[in-house]
Amino acid sequence: MSDNASRAEAIRDRYRSTLGTIPRGAEDRLRLAEQHDRLDTEEAIMALRHIVLTDNALGPRVQQLVHFGQLLALGRSDPARIHARGALHAGATTGDLIGVAETAVLTAGVPAYALGIEIIAELIGPPD
Repeated sequence: MSDNASRAEAIRDRYRSTLGTIPRGAEDRLRLAEQHDRLDTEEAIMALRHIVLTDNALGPRVQQLVHFGQLLALGRSDPARIHARGALHAGATTGDLIGVAETAVLTAGVPAYALGIEIIAELIGPPD
């Protein structure tokens, strides 16, 4: 494996450990960075993410829930989905996600709440 391939795989491993998966956008960025010798940028971003998400008093579960809520308030559906999954991966419950969506109604209105509930419904699937 080449040095660039090893470096890119290390970044992918970080995504897997944090989110349980590699988001499509992150994979696209890594592929281009690897092809064009720009992995330094991705490594710098990953180092910052590691500090904020891991070396933080809130811990990974709460951090992912905060990201989910902030992204709902911003109306950023795709990143909100990523962080809702990341919150579940970090030990959050469906109730935690619902609580975040309910809080979003106060800070960002019914559209943010509705987006949150839509994402949660997608994640838990249809009732049995």
